[in-house]
Amino acid sequence: MNYFTLISSLILLAFVRPAHASVSFDPADSPPLRFAAAEIERAAKDTKQPVPDVTISMMTGAPQSYRIERNGAQMRVIGGDTIGAMYGGLDIAEAIRMGTLDSLQDSDHTPHIERRGIKFNIPLDVRTPSYSDNCTSAQANIPEMWSLDFWHELLDRMARDRFNVLTLWSLHPFPSIVKVPEYPKVALDDVWRTTADLVKPFNSFTTIGTSVLQPWMLENPEIVKRITIDEKIAFWREVMDCAHDRGIEVYWFTWNVFTNGTGGQYGITDDLDNATTRDYFRASVRETVLTYSRLAGIGITAGENMKESSGATGKEEWLWATYGEGIRDALKAQPDRQFRLIHRLHQTGLSPILKQWNAYPGPFEFSYKYAVAHMYASKAPTFIKEVLPEITPKHRTWLTVRNDDLYSFRWGDPEFAREFINNMPGPDKLAGFYMGPDGYIWGRDFLSRDAVDTDGRRQLVWDRQWFSFNLWGRLSYEPTLPDAHFQRLLGARHPSVASDKLFAASQASSRIIPQVTRFNWGSIDVHWYPEANLSHPTQYKGFYTVRHFMEGKTMPGENVLSISEWREKRSAGKTITAQTPPEVVTALESDANTTLKLVEELRPQADTSDKELALTLGDYEAQAWLGRYYAAKIRAAIELAEFNASAIAAAQTSALKHLEAALGHWRQYAAAYDRQYASQLLNRVGPADIPALTENVKADIDLVRTWKPGTPPLPSKSKK
Repeated sequence: MNYFTLISSLILLAFVRPAHASVSFDPADSPPLRFAAAEIERAAKDTKQPVPDVTISMMTGAPQSYRIERNGAQMRVIGGDTIGAMYGGLDIAEAIRMGTLDSLQDSDHTPHIERRGIKFNIPLDVRTPSYSDNCTSAQANIPEMWSLDFWHELLDRMARDRFNVLTLWSLHPFPSIVKVPEYPKVALDDVWRTTADLVKPFNSFTTIGTSVLQPWMLENPEIVKRITIDEKIAFWREVMDCAHDRGIEVYWFTWNVFTNGTGGQYGITDDLDNATTRDYFRASVRETVLTYSRLAGIGITAGENMKESSGATGKEEWLWATYGEGIRDALKAQPDRQFRLIHRLHQTGLSPILKQWNAYPGPFEFSYKYAVAHMYASKAPTFIKEVLPEITPKHRTWLTVRNDDLYSFRWGDPEFAREFINNMPGPDKLAGFYMGPDGYIWGRDFLSRDAVDTDGRRQLVWDRQWFSFNLWGRLSYEPTLPDAHFQRLLGARHPSVASDKLFAASQASSRIIPQVTRFNWGSIDVHWYPEANLSHPTQYKGFYTVRHFMEGKTMPGENVLSISEWREKRSAGKTITAQTPPEVVTALESDANTTLKLVEELRPQADTSDKELALTLGDYEAQAWLGRYYAAKIRAAIELAEFNASAIAAAQTSALKHLEAALGHWRQYAAAYDRQYASQLLNRVGPADIPALTENVKADIDLVRTWKPGTPPLPSKSKK
């Protein structure tokens, strides 16, 4: 159905371009349309094809929607607004690159999810940290956060993949981004990072935000950029202007109550009852809103540092007195401005929030940790069911979709992503989503051994994991895109190999981590990092042993049985309909074997000049060996459970055999990983050195060799 009525004539492209170009757009001064036209021309140039005859225009219609019409070789993009028109132009650019332009048909497009975002824990400065700053990637990326080149690259990639929200998360960003007249000495010039070793004292960091910045980290800082606070403000205004030109809304998110960067000046403390602290936060929020006209909103948290004896009521009163009143103060000067407030459902509840915030003068929404820390596990997480009945169209919720699963590897399974997206709540409940990690920074790639691009800079993490970003962005806009589309996209990127086999290897390898995480569930990032089989070394289990797998729990709501549950049901003669541990093993082995076979077939075909393809196949191989490792370890855990219960020596012998196999698989995994990635410090599980962890894998063998039947389970550890 065509909802568009053309209301203006098309005019010729209003900037210099090659004489053969035939892309025109109206309005001529529209940055989104200029970007789309440039992308079409760049795609034609890169593929050595003539620029097609395309006109791009807009008219009154649904936001972000567009229609593509063609008459022979002539194509017309009609957007419901400038962003929809831009997306239509990007569709044509993509079709050029994929070689499918000739088959492009008339079509209508509207967004499935209105707001599709990125969660970015931003390492602004050692003095104003995010939740993730005590890790390798954060400290390396501090200078990049103050580079316009970085933000231009990232925002362009977000637009191409149809992401339209950027959320910047910081414990307390205000000293680095705004001047507050009442507290002028708080504003920070320059950009610092620590020169201290963070690895040796890692256990001094707790798993909450209060320990992210410690006094010794400020000794002998490195000044990575000389810049005044006025220049910082100009910088962030330009970043937000660039985001606006790509149809991207920007939000700041904070935890509370943190005062990093204030230096205790003016009597500011972390005490909620401190009147000066309240006034400082209110003024900082006011000035942030007034300073950044492009800022779409603020997200807040009733965070770990809000020490309040009256519980949620006291915390909500403080948040309203600071953020709520600060925003209201700003909007008195800008009465026509719409400013969104997103209140996280974290360490608080719906009832106290709604009671305190009923007078908020604008869009007011919630945010919920949809899959806790693991988006790569269930296709339909069930955790939100407890609050979903209370979410109304008036106050919808955002979904925080945390990826603390895959920091290293290239992932790509459209079937998983599509089902995950389709299982999200409908538009009467859902305001949008933002996805991202807490334990790693999606900035420039300081993890890959070979991450330097043709300009001598490190590539973006987005460039390494481009396929997964494309899947999540494109499918959340349009989940009806078929698998064939993504196979063609992958094949166009790597034309020297058979696209069907490359796509199959991508899917098979991408099923491995979700399968093992559903079986060995650790809800938060402190509990489970599957690429290294790690959890926090002192506050949880450290490296997961075969005993941990034997005693482990599965993901709630997934109909997957743990080893103890399976043994109990089997002993009682109960009918079993859930996935059993042996079936988990079979699934892991099948996907791992399929991946290795396909990689072996693809490598001889691969163009040796296609470095990215070689790295992609390396990632698939590494994930396959990791899958074989986990399969063998689960087999060993099953046999260990039998030996512990029955003292049958053959079960112990079998467990040892499987652990010897697991050790061989881990060595293969470590070699594949080490060829492409360096070890790194992660803020929630500590040093992740895959080759060095081989010693922990060996220790499993000794654990089983000396096991005493009848050993009781380990006591559980708290979640903090």
